[in-house]
Amino acid sequence: MQRFMWNIDVHGYLGPGGIGDFGLYPNCTGGAAGYIDRWLLGEKHIYQTPSSRVVYQTTVPYDPEGVLGSINSILMAFLGLQAGKILQHYRDHSRQIMTRFLIWAFVLGIVSAVLTKCSRDLGFIPINKNLWSLSYVTTLSCFAFVLLMLCYYTVDVRRWWSGAPFFYPGMNSILVYVGHEVFENYFPFRWKMKNSQSHAEHLTQNLLATSVWVLISYILYRKKIFWKI
Repeated sequence: MQRFMWNIDVHGYLGPGGIGDFGLYPNCTGGAAGYIDRWLLGEKHIYQTPSSRVVYQTTVPYDPEGVLGSINSILMAFLGLQAGKILQHYRDHSRQIMTRFLIWAFVLGIVSAVLTKCSRDLGFIPINKNLWSLSYVTTLSCFAFVLLMLCYYTVDVRRWWSGAPFFYPGMNSILVYVGHEVFENYFPFRWKMKNSQSHAEHLTQNLLATSVWVLISYILYRKKIFWKI
């Protein structure tokens, strides 16, 4: 919320900067969050190639995991801890587990509706993943509790589904992460786009890359190859 209240030129700005918003705010990437990071850490100590650079041709360094975003990420970690505590404490009481997941989802959904006014850009605090805004945290956590409840019901309670293919990457998460970082600029994970500013092309590329890594993790699972630290 501080990024909306501080009396600085970029306070409340949620756009990408660069050519976004018709090029009206080219150097405002990250809004107040970016401003605070550059002030505290210095531009040379901040991520130089943010994801917004590819689509919006930004020139200002910005770290989506900066000082202000880290504060909100602590809240998300706390909510994840609550989910784990619920599973642990009510281990043999499936109805209690699902009820509490739904209560958390309902409360967080109400908070998100108030913060965003159920709109994309017109709320008190719009949803913004790169800024890790408070409304992003509450909205994502709301859906996470709902999905966790559904997965728990179908996998652990009714046993209709084993959880595949999602647990394959989870069992080799370190290897998949390192592989993604090393090979992300190579085919078939990435190729030269016809239009680098197309969200559809970026989505297609990311979906294919994710599918390939799921397939790789499945093959490693079948061969009983697991990389741990």
